[in-house]
Amino acid sequence: MRRALTGLVALGSLLFGIGLLGAGNAAAHSTPTGSVPADGATVDSGPARVSVSFNEALQTSFPSLTVVGPDDNLWSKGAPAVDGNTVSIEVGELGPAGKYTIAYRVTSADGHPVSGTRTFTLSKPGAGTPGPKAKGSGNSDGGDSGGVPVWVFIVGAAVLFGGGLVFALWGGRRKPRQG
Repeated sequence: MRRALTGLVALGSLLFGIGLLGAGNAAAHSTPTGSVPADGATVDSGPARVSVSFNEALQTSFPSLTVVGPDDNLWSKGAPAVDGNTVSIEVGELGPAGKYTIAYRVTSADGHPVSGTRTFTLSKPGAGTPGPKAKGSGNSDGGDSGGVPVWVFIVGAAVLFGGGLVFALWGGRRKPRQG
């Protein structure tokens, strides 16, 4: 009876682990649907405000939106504002010609943070005044924060729990020696 129970527990742990590995990322989070200026666009002059729109309404808590120029200076001014499914920030006149990066971090309707970047190119230099150097100067083309994915911790916890359970059932007691 004990072997059957132990086998069922081990099989259940194995199936649970396989299920976790096979589960993909949830597709319910907000995703960007557009921006002003459009991602990859070339413009002669910068807009008064830069915005990024998403496929669903955003939470208004703690949005972040910055515009960093080719000189690694901040060109966004003030605090970002969320209006429905759009986050925007004032920019004003831009400065040097080149690639500008719009970096965003917002909270989707389901409570998950969503971050990434979009870019546009200014073809004619403007006479705007830059802000301070951006933190971590250097533009990033990826939308990934570079952290360890959550699923790694879930699988690790399942393996540790399963291993502890197997040890408790099989290795926790020793049979007394006879003789």
